[in-house]
Amino acid sequence: MNQATQTLTLQGEAGNLEALMDSPPEGTLQGTAVIAHPHPLFGGTMHNKVVQTLARAFVQCGWRAVRFNFRGVGASAGSYDEGRGEAVDMRRLIDQLAPDGPLALAGFSFGAFVTSHVVQALGEARLPQALVLVGTAASRFEVAPVPQSLHERCLVVHGEQDDTVPLASVMDWARPQSLPITVIPGVEHFFHGQLPLLKSLVIRHMKA
Repeated sequence: MNQATQTLTLQGEAGNLEALMDSPPEGTLQGTAVIAHPHPLFGGTMHNKVVQTLARAFVQCGWRAVRFNFRGVGASAGSYDEGRGEAVDMRRLIDQLAPDGPLALAGFSFGAFVTSHVVQALGEARLPQALVLVGTAASRFEVAPVPQSLHERCLVVHGEQDDTVPLASVMDWARPQSLPITVIPGVEHFFHGQLPLLKSLVIRHMKA
């Protein structure tokens, strides 16, 4: 992403995990944000443009942004595990990079599904300071509900014309929780042409 991007090798349950970390200017660090990418079997990697956009937004707000490849992607060991092993790996990564201190979590599509279960597994004792879910794959997976205590710190963004994950399915997931969703008119799943808007929404949320 920039010259300050560090390549990391972390330990997942199935072996090494490949990761990239971008840091804000020295003296501005607010905490660590961990970002999960879209579906591994459909080309999802930590280099996805939405994932990169989320990383840039967090760095601009003073957060260290960590993106990583799920098991079986790039140089990460293991193979696709339908979200179960991926959630375990994400928790291991958090334990290694952010065992304490301010934590933010974000995910795009399949990554939002995995992130929702990581939040659930971490429990109240380690709730993130901020949660960002983009293109949440509610039509394809059993996305965990967002804890009530986290609602005010949670941003859910979806494209009105998402043909991969219909907006209606995300509304069905959010409705029982009374969880607000930010809908971007005319936008599809990968936010083509609207990544700057997505970035500004995340920055606004993090600064609020």
